[in-house]
Amino acid sequence: MSAPRLFDRAIIRLSPQEEGEDVRAFLQGLVTNDTQAELPLWAGLLTPQGKALFDFFLWADPSTSSGQSDVLIDCETAQAEALARRLSIYRLRRKIAISVDLALGVYWAAAAPDRPSDPRLPELGVRWIAPVADDDVDISAFYRAHRLSLGVPEGLAELGSDATLWLETNAAELNGVSFTKGCYVGQENTARMNWRQKVNRRLVVVPIADADPAKARARYPELGLAVELRRVENMADMKLPAWQAAAIAAD
Repeated sequence: MSAPRLFDRAIIRLSPQEEGEDVRAFLQGLVTNDTQAELPLWAGLLTPQGKALFDFFLWADPSTSSGQSDVLIDCETAQAEALARRLSIYRLRRKIAISVDLALGVYWAAAAPDRPSDPRLPELGVRWIAPVADDDVDISAFYRAHRLSLGVPEGLAELGSDATLWLETNAAELNGVSFTKGCYVGQENTARMNWRQKVNRRLVVVPIADADPAKARARYPELGLAVELRRVENMADMKLPAWQAAAIAAD
């Protein structure tokens, strides 16, 4: 039976190359979320100023032993090579192999038994990683429509590259940041925004008829939707998903 795969997602594998090397510890000092927590989780790799460069999911690889565990990164296919190169820059002399794993793919369903829920919102369905097959069905467009209907932005086209502060992507509300894990790239500005409890702008999904071309990040005419970065004070009268409306009310 064919499986529902997200063809616009790819897998990067990080593997320890010697005894005692710890991939999770390597990532802990780089990404926004706590890699010592239960996986999967959603996280970002930021600029030193706290702006998003890449967003992705981190997965434990069940095929590897607990002592020498690989970590799998579920990311945009179009950005996989760039993300692997960026991680390799930070690797320095650590004995960790970083490469795109073409044998694995990302699969999605609205619901399925024994599959992990999307760590951002349960309504986003379930996703899992498995070996790719020739008869996999590409459901990327269906998933995008579902995700945007819930007001959740992701990826380079919607978050931008070095253009949006991580908390402006709604990362706190979507479980994409840990404020207790310690230092990582971009942590200082992210922590300061959280301490001040002030996010002045946020990414929001709007009907394309109401979109402002000056604020648009991505437009989807076939869905009648656009993703914009708007000031919070201009969002009070908008019809927002419940998770985002609660965040706006608190700002």
